[in-house]
Amino acid sequence: MKRLIVIGGSKGIGNAIISSLLSSYDEIVNISRTAPEESHPNLKHYSCDILNDELPELDEADGLVYCPGSINLKPINRLSVDDFKNDFDINVIGAVKAIQKYIPALKNGNKPSIVLFSTVAAKLGMPFHASVAASKSAVEGLTKSLGAELAPGIRVNAIAPTVTDTELASKLLRNERMIENMNERHPLKKFLQPKEVADMAGFLLSEKAASMSGQIFEMDCGIVSFKL
Repeated sequence: MKRLIVIGGSKGIGNAIISSLLSSYDEIVNISRTAPEESHPNLKHYSCDILNDELPELDEADGLVYCPGSINLKPINRLSVDDFKNDFDINVIGAVKAIQKYIPALKNGNKPSIVLFSTVAAKLGMPFHASVAASKSAVEGLTKSLGAELAPGIRVNAIAPTVTDTELASKLLRNERMIENMNERHPLKKFLQPKEVADMAGFLLSEKAASMSGQIFEMDCGIVSFKL
């Protein structure tokens, strides 16, 4: 059985990944607090809080995608230590917990691959992004380290998207003026749609990316600098 595990697939990019890959896997296992709206014979859901609950037992998997994230944008003097801890927990500790849990299952899979998520803010100097940039930079370090450690058996890569039209980013895209401004900030005059990011995840999970590991793939719509 060809199986993909998606952590956080009920909404946003995670849900787009599930939707785009349902026909490519015999089973996609979604693990999140809420179930996806869609149903499909190939889709199995476990209700689970990644940080507080025990993850379900799975004996075999060909891929693991960790999608949970945060967009906590505040000036540094308004960010508490708890803000940094919370962002680190959801972006890094949750990913570590999932990877540690499912390494045995991935080792039983066929050419297994892990896909994590960073952000363009980990590379660019973006105002008000101190907390999320710090945690996503840790994700990039984790990706590079595990890309070396788990080779050659398991590939590990990360996607670093710019703003993507999801519920998580809704505060940044809440009216036509903000949408127009966001388009103008990107040289390609656009920001991302979830399906575009899902297609990149599908590529990294596939044998087409068999020679790629420990890499950060930026989907930045051409950004080289960014100011709010």
